[in-house]
Amino acid sequence: MTTVRTAFLRRYSPAAFWRGRLGHWRTRRLLETHLLVLFLCAAVASTALFFSYRQTERGAAALAAREAPAVQGLAATRLAALRADQEAHALVRTHLVDVAGSGETYRSQLSAADQGLSRIADRTDQDLGTVNGLLATYGNSLNLGTSMYRDQPLMREQKLDEADSLLTRSTVGLAPRLDALQRVQLRHAEATATMGRWRRPGWWLAELALGALALTLLSALFMLRDRCGRDWNPYLLAAFVITVLLAVFPLMTTSATEDRLDRALGDLGRITEVSRHTGPGLATAQQTVAQKSEEVRQELTDGGWTDRMYRGTVVGGLLVVVLPALGLGLRLDSDYWRRR
Repeated sequence: MTTVRTAFLRRYSPAAFWRGRLGHWRTRRLLETHLLVLFLCAAVASTALFFSYRQTERGAAALAAREAPAVQGLAATRLAALRADQEAHALVRTHLVDVAGSGETYRSQLSAADQGLSRIADRTDQDLGTVNGLLATYGNSLNLGTSMYRDQPLMREQKLDEADSLLTRSTVGLAPRLDALQRVQLRHAEATATMGRWRRPGWWLAELALGALALTLLSALFMLRDRCGRDWNPYLLAAFVITVLLAVFPLMTTSATEDRLDRALGDLGRITEVSRHTGPGLATAQQTVAQKSEEVRQELTDGGWTDRMYRGTVVGGLLVVVLPALGLGLRLDSDYWRRR
């Protein structure tokens, strides 16, 4: 029974099937064909993997360096401008506006709004000139309304109403303009972080090419042992291990990066929603925005290892091109090419 089972396995095993499929090919032709297929698969896989992973890495870097800080800065600026107006009116309402040392809170909020716009000026391609001009005019009206017309309550009221108009006027006010800038900037962040039109097909192509490369490497290893009586070729074995690693780890890293970017985008959306708060509770809204901004920063900086994975992917892509060429090229040169 054991002999029958052994004969059956030898006859119908995968090795026997593949030996039968390659039986009508000459050894030299098989080696040269495997060499060509390995080179083509490795070149396609390395190129697709390089560009697909590069797009992911660039998207994460752009979101961390430009898009997320711009969304956070616009949210902080809007809340600071609203808080300055609220604090100025509180001073007038409580008759503390003429007390020495009063007004520091609203002035610090105006300064924070101005610094927020300055910090994001080089992180967005949107035109901030009009918003900067509105913020300057709005701050000037608040300052005049709280410090200039101490003995002229009507003029003080007129300047504060002017500041209110500059801040909240529909469409053209400072707050509506900042809100519009926030919506556009959030769409930019989503477009930067979302897997692009060609990124997903690129990953499919890379994985299919790596699968074909792994199968061809196994076929070449089998053929060298079966036809040439050689031990396992170290170049092909190393290439096979690297191929498996390239098929698994960059894809896992990209998936983790996409999840991380999705969480960051969710937090950016919540930051934008909180910044649209008006009325009481602006101080709480500012604290929430600051806390969420720190969480986004942590989420985006935790992915520093993606750059190391990118460098490893580049090196691995080069090796899967070179190693099979060395393994089969040396064998062909030793057994066939030198005999011409």
